[in-house]
This record gives sequence, structure tokens and C-alpha cells, in this order.
Amino acid sequence: MITLNRKLKKEPSDTNTNSITSEPTRRISVRDKLLVKEVQEMNENLPVTCSVHFEDPNVLSDFILTVTPDEGYWLGGKFKFSIHVTDDYNMAPPKVKCLTRLWHPNINVDGDICLSLLRQTSIDEHGWAPTRRLKDVVWGLNSLFTDLLNFEDPLNIEAAEMYNKNKTEFQTKVQEYIAKNKR
Repeated sequence: MITLNRKLKKEPSDTNTNSITSEPTRRISVRDKLLVKEVQEMNENLPVTCSVHFEDPNVLSDFILTVTPDEGYWLGGKFKFSIHVTDDYNMAPPKVKCLTRLWHPNINVDGDICLSLLRQTSIDEHGWAPTRRLKDVVWGLNSLFTDLLNFEDPLNIEAAEMYNKNKTEFQTKVQEYIAKNKR
């Protein structure tokens, strides 16, 4: 899968320094060098409820994360997130969007996600830092369905209010969305 690693290690085949090659030498970006290591580390440390899919195995900066919660309100659902690692990674967090419509206090109907880790700056001091890795993003998204679920600071206010007023109605609404996604 990680063919970029081969590209990084590949030596020029022409040992004659006087000849001019027809292909210009392409510089490998810092982001791409980091991604080779981080994608491998991420795959080795995936939660059992997550899987990763690369449309193009040569493009490590774009992939789909699928989270299948094994407990809680979203049990039985399958939620997909697109993750794009920008050129300014690791100084800036990846861009993440939820592709699956769901009823969640921290994910709105447009797929925007409220997770401190995905913010450049955060008032709770848990925002992005250059020491963060892709595996942290995966674990953070996975935790939105368990321990990082936050009804106190919601992005989807309607979902949070419903939870606070009537947990049974909230559970029913969550299951309706899950059923719609299975069709």
C-alpha cells in the first residue's frame, strides 16, 4: 500500500552525471515524508471499530475512515469520514468531513465536526499541535461515539437539546438515521 516509501528510497538509475535526464527530479514534500511513517503507524494502531480506505494507494493525503461503533447510541451504524491532509501538515490539522448523515450533538447535518483536536486553536488547550499524528485524529473521531461525546458544547444544538429533554426520543432519532443509511 505504501508505494510512496519506495519513491523516497528510489535512486536515479542513470549513473552518468553528464547526461541530461528527460524527467525532472521531483522533490518530496515534508508532508509526504511524514505521511509515509504516520499512515503505517495509524494502520498498526487502528481501533477495532475503525477501518481506513485509500482510493489511490499512491496518495496518502486523502483517505476514508469508517467508524462502526460497538457500543452506545450509535451501535449498529457505519459512519464514513473523509480525511484530507493539507500541504501545511503537521503545522495544521487535517481537514475532516463526515460523509454519513447522522444524529449527533458534535456533528451537524453538513458533516462538520466539533472536535478540539481538529482545530488550529482551541480554548480548552486540546487543539491541534505539531506533535499530533493521524492516529490521534482516528482515535478522536472514534471517541466521538463514546467518551468524547459532548452534549454540553454541541455543534448540533437540536440533537443535544433532544438528548437533555428525552433520551428515548434521542435514541429513536439516532436509530432512524442509522436505518436510513443502511438502505
